[in-house]
Amino acid sequence: MRRNRSASGRELLRIGLLASAVSTVAAAPAAAQAPGSEAARRAALERMIEDIREDYPDVPTITAAVLRESLGSGGIVLVDVRTDRERRVSTLPGAISADEFESRLGELAGRTVVAYCTVGVRSSNYVREMSRRGVEVLNLEGSVLAWTHIGGELVLDGVATDRVHVYGRRWNLAADGYRAIW
Repeated sequence: MRRNRSASGRELLRIGLLASAVSTVAAAPAAAQAPGSEAARRAALERMIEDIREDYPDVPTITAAVLRESLGSGGIVLVDVRTDRERRVSTLPGAISADEFESRLGELAGRTVVAYCTVGVRSSNYVREMSRRGVEVLNLEGSVLAWTHIGGELVLDGVATDRVHVYGRRWNLAADGYRAIW
């Protein structure tokens, strides 16, 4: 009887360790599927965009659709204000980091500058900061998430990708056809 209890205890320990390992793997989203329908995700994104408009009424914006139409002109500089980690997942084609942009201000003068992040809060803050410094920058309304909803291309090292860093579970609102990473 004692032997069975001991074996049973070891088995429970193994099961507990296995369950712990499985839950740890499951809790680390590497390429999570976006929840709900695309329409529901788009509606949630629109609510976030409205909140950002209310919080940043002084920040000039451009929509993803207008940006896509304007990119062919060649006069646009895209500034990705997300972290290095986020940019290592994907960027809009041709985007540069905020540091690179700021180091090239003189060279890029006279071009239309559009900043983006995941949904638009960090890029709104960046637009405000640059405005205080006398540099005109537009905020991409809805940022990279809105870009996915118009079918915009994402790249990693110049190669097309379907991966998009969505910052966290709450912002897992990318359109169908994109793999969310956080």
